[in-house]
Amino acid sequence: MIEKGWISMLVFLLTSGLILGFFMWRNRDLLLTKARMRGLGAAPRERPASHGLGKQLLSKLPDMGTPLLPTTEEQRTQLRQRLIEAGIYDTKALALILGVKMLLMAAPLILSIVLSATGILSPIRAMMAGALGLGLGMIAPGMWLDYRKNARQSSLRRALPDALDMLVLCLEGGVSLNAAMQRVTAELHSAHPLLGEEMDLVQREMMLGVSAGEGLQKLAARCDLDDLRHLASVVLQSERYGASVVKALRIHADTLRQQRQQRAEEMAQKASVKILFPTLLCIFPAVFIVIIGPAAFQLAAIFSRMK
Repeated sequence: MIEKGWISMLVFLLTSGLILGFFMWRNRDLLLTKARMRGLGAAPRERPASHGLGKQLLSKLPDMGTPLLPTTEEQRTQLRQRLIEAGIYDTKALALILGVKMLLMAAPLILSIVLSATGILSPIRAMMAGALGLGLGMIAPGMWLDYRKNARQSSLRRALPDALDMLVLCLEGGVSLNAAMQRVTAELHSAHPLLGEEMDLVQREMMLGVSAGEGLQKLAARCDLDDLRHLASVVLQSERYGASVVKALRIHADTLRQQRQQRAEEMAQKASVKILFPTLLCIFPAVFIVIIGPAAFQLAAIFSRMK
């Protein structure tokens, strides 16, 4: 009985923590905005140096991920490319993400051993829970990277047609391609910050002597996005053969806008199918209880009198 109580308490705490974390993640922009509003007008304060457990653990994470570091340079390059495609450019990110992976793998095993030693769980259940936590910790960082990459690509796809429209307007006004890209990059920071940051990198590469087409080609490689690859090929061909880039960019912008509209229509068509399962699992049972519940009580009363 005590064991079941501990299991129920752990399940309740885990579920409550997941729900609380989800709502905090959903409202993170509002929380950051409120924090910035509270900080307006206040004198800046120096933060004392933190030497707590969290700071020490964060400093030890790269060392913890050393056993998981690939031995071959090809595998390391693939992992770095995966981090770059997710928008993580820090040189220490590879060791840090491997350290987080090691921590997520080791923590369930240690917790299962503690629960088994204290008698809260039986050894078999503790071993099964530890194996399940080990598997989740092994795949969780990769799933997070894939989610971050997909969200990043979706944001870039939505922003690219608007950027091309602005670029075409600047080119039709007689501005050179490099100056047009510089102007578009400055305007993108307010409407599409992610694409604006990436275009800043392209601008820095162009200042170092890289052409606009090569800079866009490197941007496509960093983001792993076919739309940017097609744009880079259009600009490279115009630079190579001296053709007018305005007409090609206008056609490419129209194509991307049509694709964005088609994706929006596809998501709208999928919504009716996706809402079917929550309706069946959450709404219909409550409706059945409300409708059939009184009749069930009456039938039970009738059958009890018949006995």
